[in-house]
Amino acid sequence: MATLRDIKRKIDAVKKTAQITRAMNMVAAAKLRGAQANMEKFHPYADKFREVIFRLAAGVEQDGTFDLLTPREEVRKVELVLLTADRGLCGSFNNNLIMLAERFLEERVTEGKEVSLITAGRKGHEYFRKRKYPIRKRLTGLLNKPNYDDAYTLGRELIELFQAGEADEVYLIYARFVTMLRQVPTLIRLLPVVPEKESGEEEKQFEYLFEPSHEVLLNDILPNYVYVQILESFYQTAVSEHAARMTAMDNATNNCNEMVRDLTLVYNKARQASITKELMDIVGGAEALRKK
Repeated sequence: MATLRDIKRKIDAVKKTAQITRAMNMVAAAKLRGAQANMEKFHPYADKFREVIFRLAAGVEQDGTFDLLTPREEVRKVELVLLTADRGLCGSFNNNLIMLAERFLEERVTEGKEVSLITAGRKGHEYFRKRKYPIRKRLTGLLNKPNYDDAYTLGRELIELFQAGEADEVYLIYARFVTMLRQVPTLIRLLPVVPEKESGEEEKQFEYLFEPSHEVLLNDILPNYVYVQILESFYQTAVSEHAARMTAMDNATNNCNEMVRDLTLVYNKARQASITKELMDIVGGAEALRKK
């Protein structure tokens, strides 16, 4: 049975752990506020940009004029960009993203397609570097301070892979922020760009006047659509990471407090048992002396 000193030492250790988790919760909350403000500012722009692109692309014939809009006749090579955090201690956040990526890759391999992976985040790279899937490139630090330059660099590389025929389709997995308690692993196709019909939009007609021509305009803004999508995924994943870490550290702090209560109860019981034993020894000794 553990001695009183051992129980007391364990209580002190758990209290120190609670102080650490409480401090990490406060740091995550501070980072979350700034990241969420940036995401909320950028999201309306990204949403409207996507809406305009889909409306413009919906009326384009798939005749090969727009390379980024033209699906390959046969999809043989698939490129996947996986966004994860560089650090842990955020619950199942990284694991959910990794599991979605692994299922996606397994399905494509089963279909007889070649797959390649770009890991944007240390946790994703650490997991897949020991697996059978080839990693084309490793990126870190993208979520520390999401910016357009990083999105442009990554997007430019993906576009070059697609245009050079090294990738017939390009997908992106990121965490979509819904609420503080819910971050949804999301899979989207970046290339080729496929217009999506919104509900209730089938009967609406939009007429645009182009200056310069339709072709020049679309070829210029289609790459920007890719960059904007990547940048928004950076913002969404960064906010989701901070929210997941904040929740995880809050749960850890609560668990520590509950453990301290349980250990304190055990300590008090052990201390009471020790006092009772000493009293019994004293009473027993006194009774023996009295009988003599």
